[in-house]
Amino acid sequence: MSIGEVLGDARCRLGLSVSEVSRRTRIRAAIIWAIQQDDFSQCGGDFYARGHIRAIARAVGVDPAPLIEEYDATVRETEDVTSVVVLHPPSGTVRRGRIAWITALGLAVLAIVGWSAYHFASATGHPRGSTAVADTAPAHHQAGLSTPRPSPSPSPPSPSPSPAPPRPSPAPTHSTAPAVPRTVPVRSLKPVSVAAFGPGGTAQGDDPQHAGRAIDGHSGMAWLSDWYTTPAFGNLQAGTGLLLNMGRPVTITAVRIRLGGLPGADLQLRAGNVPALADLREVAGAWDAGVTVHMRPAAPVRARYVLIWFTRLPRDTSGTFRASVSDVSLEGQR
Repeated sequence: MSIGEVLGDARCRLGLSVSEVSRRTRIRAAIIWAIQQDDFSQCGGDFYARGHIRAIARAVGVDPAPLIEEYDATVRETEDVTSVVVLHPPSGTVRRGRIAWITALGLAVLAIVGWSAYHFASATGHPRGSTAVADTAPAHHQAGLSTPRPSPSPSPPSPSPSPAPPRPSPAPTHSTAPAVPRTVPVRSLKPVSVAAFGPGGTAQGDDPQHAGRAIDGHSGMAWLSDWYTTPAFGNLQAGTGLLLNMGRPVTITAVRIRLGGLPGADLQLRAGNVPALADLREVAGAWDAGVTVHMRPAAPVRARYVLIWFTRLPRDTSGTFRASVSDVSLEGQR
């Protein structure tokens, strides 16, 4: 198993969410999720990647030493070899680069010399000021001259070995930029159905007869979970929530959930194409939430089922703990 698979498997065995591991380690949930996918590009380098691996491993009860050795033997080794290739190119490449540079410099010097010679010759062949005025007078008015006035010498052509520097081509009169592709507009998505959902699926959901209140458009009526004596469901189960069925796979970009008035809820947004907790992966999360929650995945998610999964309950007005959802709206593309 890879580093990410080991950490993800240990977290699932303990029943911990990515959000809970994030609170324990103070590492952003997006980085934890990327590490579980063996993507260390968001860590900021080897030093931070090793520190994240150690912190996550301790939070989920795994020995970090073998994981650090695996990281150094695979990911870090690849990066070091790449750095050596970039910093120490082959000697032949350096030699060819120096020759090309010297050749380009010589051509530039020749071009400058030829351009200067051309303009100097042009200036001497066409005198200005008083000399130019005297040349326009008839030949017999010029004292001491008995021969006809010579014609002006033509300007010498530009030296062929050193052409003048090329001028930039004029800008085209029409646009040559490629056409920008049209983006598909994001719109509201309506679930086909909703069901109460527990750790064992829809058969164990809380208050199943009122699950439809979450998507009926009436914010005055809400779905309520069963009440519990502690925020952690009285240590009876790992969570509770609502499963939204979109009818077919859709692309989801954002979800807005209207909760009760008191903060304290921890919840996850899970998505997938199979209505089972193990097959619905976490794509966003929120904690200590209340009133209205806006959840947006790091990238658009393609899925048929969307699960609003509470892992910690807020306190209600009776002193017990329960979840409340009065409205759910989704945005994306069909």
